[in-house]
Amino acid sequence: MVGSSNRVESFPYASDLEASLPIPVPSLTPLEVHKVPAPQDNPTRQSLKQRLSEVFFPDDPLHQFKNKSSFRKLVLALQYLFPIFQWGSEYSLHLLKSDAISGVTIASMAIPQGISYAKLAGLPPIIGLYSSFVPPLIYSVLGSSRDLAVGPVSIASLVMGSMLREVVSPDKEPILYLQLAFTATFFAGVFQASLGLLRLGFIVDFLSKPTLTGFMGGAAVIVSLQQLKGLLGIVHFTTKMGIIPVMQSVLENRTEWAWQTVVMGLSFLVFLLVARHISSRRPKLFWVSAAAPLTSVILSTVLSFVFKAQNHGIKTIGHLQKGVNPPSVNMLFFRGPYLSLAIRTGIITGILALTEGIAVGRTFASLKNYQIDGNKEMVALGAMNMAGSCASCYITSGSFSRSAVNYNAGCKTAASNIVMASAVLFTMLILMPLFYYTPNVMLSAIIIVAVIGLIDVRGAFLLWKVDKFDFLACMSAFFGVLLISVQTGLAIAVGVSLFKILVHVTRPNTVILGNVPGSNSYRNLAQYREAVRLPSFLILGIESPIYFTNSIYLQERILRWAREEEEKIKKLNESSLKCIILDMAAVTVIDTSGLETLAELKKTLDKRSIDLVLANPVLEVAQKLSQMGTWELFGSERIYMTVDEAIAASSYKAQTSACIVHRTSV
Repeated sequence: MVGSSNRVESFPYASDLEASLPIPVPSLTPLEVHKVPAPQDNPTRQSLKQRLSEVFFPDDPLHQFKNKSSFRKLVLALQYLFPIFQWGSEYSLHLLKSDAISGVTIASMAIPQGISYAKLAGLPPIIGLYSSFVPPLIYSVLGSSRDLAVGPVSIASLVMGSMLREVVSPDKEPILYLQLAFTATFFAGVFQASLGLLRLGFIVDFLSKPTLTGFMGGAAVIVSLQQLKGLLGIVHFTTKMGIIPVMQSVLENRTEWAWQTVVMGLSFLVFLLVARHISSRRPKLFWVSAAAPLTSVILSTVLSFVFKAQNHGIKTIGHLQKGVNPPSVNMLFFRGPYLSLAIRTGIITGILALTEGIAVGRTFASLKNYQIDGNKEMVALGAMNMAGSCASCYITSGSFSRSAVNYNAGCKTAASNIVMASAVLFTMLILMPLFYYTPNVMLSAIIIVAVIGLIDVRGAFLLWKVDKFDFLACMSAFFGVLLISVQTGLAIAVGVSLFKILVHVTRPNTVILGNVPGSNSYRNLAQYREAVRLPSFLILGIESPIYFTNSIYLQERILRWAREEEEKIKKLNESSLKCIILDMAAVTVIDTSGLETLAELKKTLDKRSIDLVLANPVLEVAQKLSQMGTWELFGSERIYMTVDEAIAASSYKAQTSACIVHRTSV
């Protein structure tokens, strides 16, 4: 607060004056009124530096380098850029034991999920395993989260597959489709890393939690319905993502349903759901749901081999190439008619993967009471996707389900990702022939169980209870995905988020304040029912910065408050309105349009013999008032440190004027 503790004036005769006035005022005990001096101007360079620092470096990442030797600064810089040096220098066998158990546990999920999610994206199953090997290694070097389990994720896989399938068929042009997937992954990584390096991570925050809840819920429903193709054994199935064409395709191809596939699919689906339910009810049994997917794959593969499932209409994965990731740099393209599609797909999937990865990382960091650097995470996720695109990997991020298992299994560092990648490598080198007889229906069941947790019904009910606008945003995104397309649903989610911001910015809240009896506090009358209004005063609280987007609205709203107050006074035959006090405590920022609005508002009210008084302007607002000349327009007798002092001073001036008039008439 800008102000001085020196007393500038007091009103010891207020009680004598009160008796001579017809204006009812609150009890006027001698009160010190503190002058609010015009603040000194900050140098433009210093002010700009401070503002940019708050925008781009709110976490002050360089504070750890202060007062350190050159060698220590070098060590800290390496640890900052490569967190593996930080936790690696303190690594021990005890930590390795915990990370090894966690890594093997999440590998049991990552292998079947990787194969399943690649299928969801329209890619060969082996690409899912490749994407569970290289990206986790990159993240373990650059990532700052101890709990994040990296690999393919359902939503990004769905969006990439749906966007690419609109233009290129993975069945008719598999090589081109693969090139587009790798190129889109590369651009996703470039976009993610650029946001981190340029400290622009706040852009991702435009996807609010309610819209993400609706979007992911709708996407989960679509993903589950898409798996009816594998669950029912349908051969000819629509490539569209809306619920109507999907259900039409299911019903129109009833003759292709295979009861053997249905029985096997439903049996393992129930098994996976029961395992998931057990782990959710008893967190200590987390390993039940973690081991269930791999157990299902093993059992279904054995059954398929023993009973010759292929002869009974149950399709299997077939041959998977052994060996590590082949290089794919030659498959990236940066010109041609499909470049715009690759860039668009990369940016959209990059945003989704980034949002999910950072949200998951922050969730588990808060549970273990440590912090992650959002911008560093963006760089780490971007680097692993750029490197992955050159090693036959598609878009990857932090998976919530695998990260939850990683956390419950007791992981201590990012080394659990290295253990998981090692297990995946062993699988690719040794165990690939064993997947030949794995039924496709098993992959569909795994996907359904993995995405069903994204449908947050309880969260939607909470939104309805707390904030109807947030619920509307959630439902708009949900039905946009469900009834139109995934891309449209995402666009609706972003659009609703931006609309909500615009509503709050352009229509800020203003409230009438009243005095809480027995105190000098002035609070919202709607919240504090015991608060009382003061005759002849209209005290308004502005609960928002004042910008060009809302300044005209605020002027009109304040004048409307004044009109309604005068109508009420006239109706009840009360004392006329003499003063409007604006409590500026919540006005953190004001621009030139806002300053001009205050000046115009004062001139308008002066013509109606109503004083406009400002109370409690913060430093930045006070500086702008002084620089614009608005401070001189109001004068120090209309700018006060608190609402209470503004009332006391205004009442004293009114009483003094009335006293002078009275003596003159006598």
